[in-house]
Amino acid sequence: MNLITVIIAILFSAIMSGKPVDTSSPEKPTLKVLCYNIHYANPPSKDKNFIDMDAIAKVINDHNPDVVALQEVDVNINRSGNIDQAKILAEKTGMKAYYFGKAIDHDGGDYGVAILSKFDLRNTQTLSLPADPETNSEPRVLATAEIRTDDGFDFVFGVTHLEVRHETNRLMQMEAIVSFAEKSSLPMIVAGDFNAKPDSRTIEMLDVTFKRTCEDCAPTIPVINPNRAIDFIAFSPQERFKVIQHMVIPETYASDHLPVFAELEIQP
Repeated sequence: MNLITVIIAILFSAIMSGKPVDTSSPEKPTLKVLCYNIHYANPPSKDKNFIDMDAIAKVINDHNPDVVALQEVDVNINRSGNIDQAKILAEKTGMKAYYFGKAIDHDGGDYGVAILSKFDLRNTQTLSLPADPETNSEPRVLATAEIRTDDGFDFVFGVTHLEVRHETNRLMQMEAIVSFAEKSSLPMIVAGDFNAKPDSRTIEMLDVTFKRTCEDCAPTIPVINPNRAIDFIAFSPQERFKVIQHMVIPETYASDHLPVFAELEIQP
């Protein structure tokens, strides 16, 4: 019996039974990721103490991500009104869980990165990233969490914000991130402000272990007439994900960085 005969027989049987026929292939689950340096929710066109949490939340809500990587997050800092920005953004976006990774003490509170997630977060941790002490640079971190999606897919999600002034420090920090990923038994997605362009040695090191969601990456900074890409989403191992969509969101009011969004198909 050839294939056409088999299909006709199946259709005839379904019609006779009155049951609907689904001839589509089963869809693979996807994961939507947003990466955003939020500039402590201070729109660059406003005074440095003007805070607009709703503007940041709107960007997130408009794109309905499953997980979010945030940088430049204030928690109980005077300049932003002594509020917990990670908690507030989780509430305003309806996220099930959040985790804040402190990088430094600042202005009476804590400053760092954060994860928002539609799923529970497990084994959260904040890893201090190395730097040459002679550079007297601002401490940087990698915040991570283990996540299980509703489809039962387990992975590690990480957010980071690398050194801005010295590539020697960024290289040390990237080496630590790569080492963390290689030791993990789970696939990993890392997102953040890497303060490094695609042709830098830092991103070349990232690309050895991870695959970025863009190849010819659109610029992410400054928000007006952007001219360089430094904000990325990347995953490892490369065969566990397929990029369905990548975009730099043209939101020019809420922060001094453009947000990055990607949709990944999870591979078995």
